[in-house]
Amino acid sequence: MTEVSMVVNGRKVSGDVEGRTLLSAFLRENLGMTGTHVGCDTSQCGACVVHVDGAAVKSCTMFALDADGAEVATIEGQAAPDGTLNVIQQAFQDYHGLQCGFCTPGMVMSAAALLKDNPKPSEAEIRDYLEGNICRCTGYHNIVRAIMAASGQDVPAVAAE
Repeated sequence: MTEVSMVVNGRKVSGDVEGRTLLSAFLRENLGMTGTHVGCDTSQCGACVVHVDGAAVKSCTMFALDADGAEVATIEGQAAPDGTLNVIQQAFQDYHGLQCGFCTPGMVMSAAALLKDNPKPSEAEIRDYLEGNICRCTGYHNIVRAIMAASGQDVPAVAAE
């Protein structure tokens, strides 16, 4: 066992892990932060997306030890301390960008990374960026609309593809 320390959602945390412990497992099992979902364990679905030192990463493919000393942001840290949703979360609610909710944490974290790098993405850019996130319920149309709304753009009727 090796001790790992990091800052998660602004709070310094540490714990003992085996070398093979994935960041997603450390967050969920050691820290009880179950908002980061694990849907595939193969980096295909994107439900486990978190930010490590400001970059979106799939936490099911990163060892916890590789995040030692890093700043990690999870879905639990997106809302304000009083529970008020951030602009992306609110847009997902307003535009019904979720159904079962399983993919939603990864979608919100991916959307946050996209909007940080591209504050006014086009519909095509949003769809391209979300290629690594799988949603089995919504068909993506309302997710795209929610991200456009969160970016402050007019929300068009998104065509089915």
